[in-house]
Amino acid sequence: MSNSLRHVAIIMDGNNRWAKRQGMAGISGHKVGVERIRDMMSACQELGIEVLTLFAFSSENWKRPPIEVEALMSLFLLYLKKEARELRKKGVRLRVIGNRKRFSASIQKAIVAAEELTRDGKTTLVIAADYGGRWDIAQAAQKAAVEVAAGRLKAEEITEDVLHQYTSMADLPELDLLIRTGGEVRISNFLLWQSAYAEFYFSDKLWPDFNATELHLAANAFHDRQRRFGLTGDQILASEQEKKSMESSDA
Repeated sequence: MSNSLRHVAIIMDGNNRWAKRQGMAGISGHKVGVERIRDMMSACQELGIEVLTLFAFSSENWKRPPIEVEALMSLFLLYLKKEARELRKKGVRLRVIGNRKRFSASIQKAIVAAEELTRDGKTTLVIAADYGGRWDIAQAAQKAAVEVAAGRLKAEEITEDVLHQYTSMADLPELDLLIRTGGEVRISNFLLWQSAYAEFYFSDKLWPDFNATELHLAANAFHDRQRRFGLTGDQILASEQEKKSMESSDA
């Protein structure tokens, strides 16, 4: 089984706590956190990681104080307008996943514009905004139900592979590594479907302090693990030995 690291997702936790430790308002931590995204994207490109998915705003975050939500929306809009051209220069394609209906018209327009401007990028930055893992699975089921109702799909034909095609990132590489910063050990309704066989890495670093060095540590931890996908360690070892033997004979 390959331990290649193609797709990394990060739950960017700890912005508010970081700001409080600095004696600053919570939104200041989010502003610094946005700056960290640039570093992460550059580090991913150095490591050959094809996709970076970031949990920016969950479905549950709407419950936060209105003044904080408003500030986060303003920051999101500013990021979309400011960073799109820079991402394009660096060869990064921007994708936003989640339920866009609750965003303002200006944010929805900025999302479309940013995705269009960066569409030719070779690496991908996915921003999960108004996103929830349960929502993702539910909307996939709804899309499959529409196909069944239209007679284009039979209920008995809905397999895991079929349902997967209706999820938010079906066209991207499978998720390999899910990182959460901030010291919490849970995934908070993020990428529930996609993380079924992903490796998890929890860091005590608050998001504004999570730099390229920390990402390298997470990547090294990933490469040190044996990914078995339901097989035994002996089966994995035998498969690797067989692969090496075939490569030697081909040479």
